[in-house]
Amino acid sequence: MTHDHDLVLRPTEAQTAAALNPPAGRNGGDLVVETLAGLGATTVFGLPGQHALGMFDALRRSSLSYVGLRVENNAGFAADAYGRITGEVAPLLLSTGPGALMALAALQESAAASAPVLAIGSQVPTAGLGGGRHGYLHELRDQQASFRDVVKSVHTARTQSQIPSAIAAAWESALTAPHGPVWVEIPQDVLLAPTTLPVVTAMDATPHEVVPRPELTAVAAHLLSGAARPAIIAGGGVVRSDASGKLLALAEKLNAPVVTTFGGKGAFPWEHPLSLQSWLEDRHTTDFLQCADVLLVVGSGLGELSSNYHTFAPRGRVIQIEADAGKLESNHPALGIHADARLALSALLETVEEREDDTAAASVRTVLDRVRARIAAQELTLEQQVLASVREALPDDAPSFWDMTILAYWAWSAFDARHPNTMHSAQGAGGLGYGFPAALGAAAADPTRPVLAVSGDGGAMYSIAELATARQYDLPVTWLIVDDGGYGILREYMQDTFGEATATELSRPDFVALAESFGVPAVRTTPQSLAEDLAKSLTEPGPSVVVLPAILRMFAPTHL
Repeated sequence: MTHDHDLVLRPTEAQTAAALNPPAGRNGGDLVVETLAGLGATTVFGLPGQHALGMFDALRRSSLSYVGLRVENNAGFAADAYGRITGEVAPLLLSTGPGALMALAALQESAAASAPVLAIGSQVPTAGLGGGRHGYLHELRDQQASFRDVVKSVHTARTQSQIPSAIAAAWESALTAPHGPVWVEIPQDVLLAPTTLPVVTAMDATPHEVVPRPELTAVAAHLLSGAARPAIIAGGGVVRSDASGKLLALAEKLNAPVVTTFGGKGAFPWEHPLSLQSWLEDRHTTDFLQCADVLLVVGSGLGELSSNYHTFAPRGRVIQIEADAGKLESNHPALGIHADARLALSALLETVEEREDDTAAASVRTVLDRVRARIAAQELTLEQQVLASVREALPDDAPSFWDMTILAYWAWSAFDARHPNTMHSAQGAGGLGYGFPAALGAAAADPTRPVLAVSGDGGAMYSIAELATARQYDLPVTWLIVDDGGYGILREYMQDTFGEATATELSRPDFVALAESFGVPAVRTTPQSLAEDLAKSLTEPGPSVVVLPAILRMFAPTHL
């Protein structure tokens, strides 16, 4: 009788010979890049530093493509987008101390948005570890501690033989639902020391499936089948698990209206008769969802933005499917099902009964009509025109990446993403500077289609250095900068709250001239010519910048 643990792959004679005679000139860094290649990586992001040079030296002996950005945080955002677009692990190579810490904000966004980023950072030499104050350059008492509260898991390699296993464990963690960023650190001397270890070949780091418990899906199916007014909230977990088709089939079988969260844009067809679209910051939508007698929440923790700033109070039974166990019932009591969205929706599809309901589509139309009437009463024609122009210019399958700016906040609610996994923003952690470097990461993942980045002038200043990256790698990213002279949304918040804004007004450069100084074509546009200028930039090869001087306003909130 043979057990699985008795099965051992025996090397061929050729593999044995290669292992016994590894090529000369390798160091610990080679073990890093060989492991990444063996796990299936093709592209790495990063920025070199003194302690990490062993890894970067090894890149020239590998098949990996390297995309180097100018600021570590931007490199993290690029890796984040690569992970979101591909669903694969995005390696991010960083140096010790300041270089590593500069990436923390990007890793926080990856954690909040469940993006699979594998950050590999160097450390001071082994002799300096342990918390003593040895005075090494970039030394921290406990570098791991700075990352432990941000990333999904932390891994270390103190010897060369530990490197492949540490990276493989981190890779598996990053890809096990919910996806997320992970941290690996390796001391400088371990990376630099010559190695006689065999070349790393294929590694096994298969992620664990998060399978729903059948007794829970049976109860959920029973509740949904017997519901009088079911409704569905679809979050980012639906997009990440590629479950949009399952969601559509289930919604149609149940005749259940669907609203997508801002992280779940594109998870459900925008113009479908059952689509409530994404108007989560609207009281009409909130009231409708509260009245559902059975509410299915898939791939969302119902956090601040998804709950209309915690004013959402469901009165019916809630079923919550979530791969992150910590989010189950964290905001509302529910039948909590810890599972990957795709697997759970598949189980429900097999067991729910078809529901006849002639009123569901009419109820959706009523809610959307009320939303449109509320917006129409606020004289926001310019804002709607600008967003419509972006939608007109952007190809349906082209990804877009939105910074924390007023136009993005409009897009969360009002933009038709048209395809799953094409619209992304920094709404997970809410930091500035995401749009442009993230778009560069998406373009590195697939340079055959254009990518749109959207920033305000304040957020754009975080990323100006990456115009050099865009030009160096000739990445097809069009960057739309909406220039309103400051931090526009903070200006609104402060004026509404205090009657006057402080620290929101900004001196800024001539963005067109600045872009052209990097060799990046740029144009200044108007709301009337935006669609034409943006479409033209998106069809041209390489990077481009479109600057729109405009002061946009937000629609009135409904949660106050």
